[in-house]
Amino acid sequence: MELTLGIPKGSLQDATIKIFKEAGYDIRVKERNYYPSVDDPELSCMLIRAQEMARYVEGGQLDCGLTGLDWIRENRADVVEVAELIYAKQSFKPIKWVLAVKEGSPYTCAEDLEGKTIATEVVNLTQDYFSAKGVNVNVEFSWGTTEVKVPDLADAIVEITETGSSLRANDLKIIDTVLETTTRFIANKKAYEDPQKRAKIERIIMMLQSVIDAKPKSCLMLNAPQASLKEILEILPSENPTVSSLAKGDWVDVMAVVDQNTLRYVIPKLKEHGAKAIVELPVSKIVE
Repeated sequence: MELTLGIPKGSLQDATIKIFKEAGYDIRVKERNYYPSVDDPELSCMLIRAQEMARYVEGGQLDCGLTGLDWIRENRADVVEVAELIYAKQSFKPIKWVLAVKEGSPYTCAEDLEGKTIATEVVNLTQDYFSAKGVNVNVEFSWGTTEVKVPDLADAIVEITETGSSLRANDLKIIDTVLETTTRFIANKKAYEDPQKRAKIERIIMMLQSVIDAKPKSCLMLNAPQASLKEILEILPSENPTVSSLAKGDWVDVMAVVDQNTLRYVIPKLKEHGAKAIVELPVSKIVE
């Protein structure tokens, strides 16, 4: 059994390969080669642009692949959305397709754009958005540099943004979100019905998700006086920390997985309640 896997070429490529590597799959891309090597004899990989991925998975040229919800919708592809994997090229957050106009523009909502021209790379997605609102617009495909087309070539744009910096740099303001999109692991329907391929896909997803789940976490280890254990457990933002007795004295060892963004508040409080030898360790995977 060999599973053919599509890796998204372009902005998601490096982030995807990095997550696969952290999940235990060493995918290597050679220059000008669209067939990366992978250290798994049950896998074969191909680089395909995210914009086209769903179409090739639907057609069976690929058993499975990773692409955005936006490109599944844009291609109106009939595929199995096996899992949502929230990661992007800059952060582990969803990204958005937004409706934007020039600062100072009289347009404040989609309804204000009746009869106007919208430039975008996602024509179907944009048409579906305006149709759902009952607004008639002229949607034009944009080959790129969409931000500069307002107001001379278009009245508004639908563009993707992760931080909004490019829109602000071009003096644009967002008036609505068209779609919030995340990466999806998709599969061909026939391939997903194959028990071996399905099992392989689910194992891959489990490992990828374990990496994503671990990213915002740290493992906190500390020694605590038995007398203060109740207070210390109340401080720790963890459902069920591990507690074990130390060899000597009335002290215990406590271990918990916590969100990294809480550590600056939690560690000082632990120290105030007598905790010692507080150690933060990185977490590479969490399998629920």
